Amino acid sequence: MSGSNRVLVTGGSGFLGINLVRFLLAKGMKVSSLDLVHFDYPDCQDRINAVVGDIRDRAMVDRMMEGVDLVVHCAAALPLYPAKEIYTTQIDGTRIVLDSALQHGVKRVIHISTTAVYGIPDHHPLLETDTLHGVGPYGIAKVKGEGLCADYRAKGLCVPVLRPKSFIGPERLGVFALFYDWAEAGHNFPMIGWGNNHYQLLDVEDLCEAIWLAATGDAAKVNDVFNIGAAEYTTMKEDYQVVLDAAGFGKRIIGFPAAPMIWTLRFLELLHLSPLYKWVYETASKDSFVSIDKARQVLGYAPHYSNKDALLRNYRWYLANKAAFGKSSGVSHRVPWKQGILALAKWFF
Repeated sequence: MSGSNRVLVTGGSGFLGINLVRFLLAKGMKVSSLDLVHFDYPDCQDRINAVVGDIRDRAMVDRMMEGVDLVVHCAAALPLYPAKEIYTTQIDGTRIVLDSALQHGVKRVIHISTTAVYGIPDHHPLLETDTLHGVGPYGIAKVKGEGLCADYRAKGLCVPVLRPKSFIGPERLGVFALFYDWAEAGHNFPMIGWGNNHYQLLDVEDLCEAIWLAATGDAAKVNDVFNIGAAEYTTMKEDYQVVLDAAGFGKRIIGFPAAPMIWTLRFLELLHLSPLYKWVYETASKDSFVSIDKARQVLGYAPHYSNKDALLRNYRWYLANKAAFGKSSGVSHRVPWKQGILALAKWFF
């Protein structure tokens, strides 16, 4: 980046946020974070301007925009939040961030979207030009958030939009903590479907690299939409098996017919007994991968981690840090999600 190097990260206390904050600090950036949650990472606390606040608070966002060159908009309410919270955060909050950035002369706003905007697709690989169809409040809100980005791009703001696949790495727990817990305890792991589908993941470090490329590339070229994912991935069964192999108990991924499991999870979700939300269990047995050719050609994106690499890196971090989060739970990616009735099912595997 030329000139000033002041960056505002919305959602800086989250899983992507902290990885990005560390990445940007290593690049010599001056970083501010705005998040509803207190920024509690000792290695960075004294090196950034961390503010507790809401992106839906226009006055707060305006204060944070002063003197900023770049905004990386990561803040989002995850799918397990109430629908109203998701819509107001992803739509109203995104509008406020974009409008404030435009009014304050910010050079660039990088919007972190998701491949969930493609819904449950009928073809692969998915391209940036494919029709968007969000599933559930989260997917719908993300589609509308991208629409706002297009509106502000038309007003003259540079707004690169990144659509990452499900990303993992240090600090990531959430639904992946369920899998790591079963692996570390020496259990087989059930899979929705037979696991022969190809489900692309993404290492958070590769996502940070993509964000940096969007931040530093020629504005006319990066002012667009880009899929971001791993370049190397096999079947779900093969990729996830590497974690069970690393656990050392000789356990296996065990596939089950998808339809009965999906109907069961739908029922359990209605009873609030399932830790999984619709987009996870409806797509887990299906192919899910995007073309990253556009990001490679335009941004120069070159991912370093395969699915297997990313899963193993996340699992090793989980083992090294388990004592610090063993009793916490919630609905963010930074804490283990409640296992619900799956905590009982574990003992049958």
